[in-house]
Amino acid sequence: MIIQINKLTKTYQRHDGAINAVDNLSFEIPKGSFVTITGASGSGKTTLLLMLGGLLRSTSGKMLYNGNEINLHNEEELAKFRSNHVGFVMQSFALVPYLTAVENIMIALNVKNSDKAKNRKRAMELLEWVGLDDRTTHYPKELSAGQQQRVAIARSLANNPDLLLADEPTGNLDPALSEEILTLLSEINKNHNTTIVMVTHSPMAAEYGNVKIQLQNGKIISHN
Repeated sequence: MIIQINKLTKTYQRHDGAINAVDNLSFEIPKGSFVTITGASGSGKTTLLLMLGGLLRSTSGKMLYNGNEINLHNEEELAKFRSNHVGFVMQSFALVPYLTAVENIMIALNVKNSDKAKNRKRAMELLEWVGLDDRTTHYPKELSAGQQQRVAIARSLANNPDLLLADEPTGNLDPALSEEILTLLSEINKNHNTTIVMVTHSPMAAEYGNVKIQLQNGKIISHN
């Protein structure tokens, strides 16, 4: 198992009382799996994803990564976990508009390695990996939506993550481009044994997962 969750809860205090966005969840994510998380808006999907990636502290519960407990209340430990093990793909591509495709990827690489020549070579390899080796010097505005998401995916792989978290990665794409991106994610999962957890509203996208979780009001109502 790459991740084990035990009684994970995230509580928000509101003027009309407390609400559990994620409510006492316990489950395991097998290494190399492609997990899809579905549910209506407000069911806790993104909250859960953010906690899995160490971007949001839990109220209670435990998370083990490769058998080692992650302190969900220690920001330094969470930052180290994110840097060493996790890649993120969001619905908004979040590319820097004044940087080329290769430079957008180098941003992530430069954080951990000051060797720019080495980082550029790695960025070029990642762009080739996602089928954009002929778009390395293009700016985001010169790329289609699908190409921009491919750059974002390449950037998310910069630190060779064991775990790739995707929040509605096809939310801004038409059906044809959505299928293209989902196929790419599936190839990353199968060819590189990268564990993927993807939140989606799309029943079609959910079918790409080999582990499917459905949430309702912060609780798991289906897991297969």
